[in-house]
Amino acid sequence: MIKEWNLLRAIACSSVLLLHALTQTSRIVGHPQLDVYHFSRIILSFATPTFIILSIIILANRYSTGLPENFWAGRIKYIYLPFVFFGIIDALVRKYFNVNLIIDHKILDNILTGKYEGWFVLVIFQFYFLFYLVIRFKPSMKWLFPVSLLIMGWYLYKIRGEFPSLNGLDYLLKISFLAWFGYFTAAFLIGKHYSYLAEKLFKYRWATILLAAGAIGMMYISYRYGYVEISSRRIDLFPLVIALSALILAWGQRLPQSRIVNVISNYSFGIYLLHWQVQRFLSPYTAEFTSSYLIQVGVLFVSSLLISILIIKIVSLLPFGAYLVGRVRKTKPIALNQQKSAIPKVVG
Repeated sequence: MIKEWNLLRAIACSSVLLLHALTQTSRIVGHPQLDVYHFSRIILSFATPTFIILSIIILANRYSTGLPENFWAGRIKYIYLPFVFFGIIDALVRKYFNVNLIIDHKILDNILTGKYEGWFVLVIFQFYFLFYLVIRFKPSMKWLFPVSLLIMGWYLYKIRGEFPSLNGLDYLLKISFLAWFGYFTAAFLIGKHYSYLAEKLFKYRWATILLAAGAIGMMYISYRYGYVEISSRRIDLFPLVIALSALILAWGQRLPQSRIVNVISNYSFGIYLLHWQVQRFLSPYTAEFTSSYLIQVGVLFVSSLLISILIIKIVSLLPFGAYLVGRVRKTKPIALNQQKSAIPKVVG
């Protein structure tokens, strides 16, 4: 695995944990009435789109001419089945906190409509199908990329309204590929031409800082003008996702290998699916740990990360564990010469 991809995945995963640690703590002690708090939560929303597009970056880099024979079987076993498993777990946990919940309805909602924190898996599977179509019919990205941006922008603008005719199923609008179409084509282009792009990103890595700062500045202007929604479907989030991804991919080539980064990256899929449940149980205790809000959030973030990794590790040791928490790659020891390497070779 290309090491800056691991870094990007680890940062996206950690950002989601931090965002939800802020959310869970604030539900108990209240939301701080500070601009920096609310704006930081908006910025952290970049994480889920980043995690989604990384899956296509990797596919486009590895399988630009065709999919392997076991492609669908592997992804159903190691991605979709964990999605179903954690959909059931989510329903059980919610039943624990709300005895009036109709659990069979909740399980169906979770699995069929993605009405829990694992919804991103349904988006990824739509991307897999889109990837198959692009590989099969080979449309030109010269027109598909701008068209996808226009479609995504139009769709995100339209779904900001109310849809009473959907009778509570408006959550389905979130997982439609139309809300993410531009991310797909951008990720496809990045992955297919990654060797070239990685070289350019590293060469102009200082420019990626300016690009990211500009994207954050645009978000702040939107925030100051009243666009305060904390969502991964914000219309103006696309430039931020691309800019921060470019920043991490550029500087990730410069940074040495890190065992912590690799561990978080290897466990990231399971962490995404599990951490919310862990935080539900931990947050009442971490909120009473101290009167300092930052320490409350920090303790919840670290403890939920470690406990999630521990649970995933234990489950992964079972013969069928990979069908429940996904595949967990073993973290290889980092050689001393790799740690000292200042500029590792870019592998495409």
